Amino acid sequence: MEDIDAAELARRVADIASQELATDILVLDIQHLSPIADCFVIASVDNVRQLRATADAIDQELKEHISLRPVRREGPPDSGWVVMDYPGVLVHLMTEEQREFYRLENLWADAHRLLVIQ
Repeated sequence: MEDIDAAELARRVADIASQELATDILVLDIQHLSPIADCFVIASVDNVRQLRATADAIDQELKEHISLRPVRREGPPDSGWVVMDYPGVLVHLMTEEQREFYRLENLWADAHRLLVIQ
């Protein structure tokens, strides 16, 4: 496995999500706010099909290029929210409806924004 820190991994995930046409991509540094991870990646998708495709693309790209698989992958795509747990990074892929309802970026408003991709 390639030696990669959480911030770089989060940026790589954000780039893959962007290639899959996810929008409002946000990378947050939460390491000083929570012990659960160093970074969050939050991204919006238009529908369940795009959610599934984006999660699969992230999984495949990281597996192929840096031999990294998620520790866990939670939430069926038809729920509108998939969480992928990588070492130091939690990836939240959400439909617009789920993102508006849960407002994760508001819950983590004190986190430093490392990257924003509209």
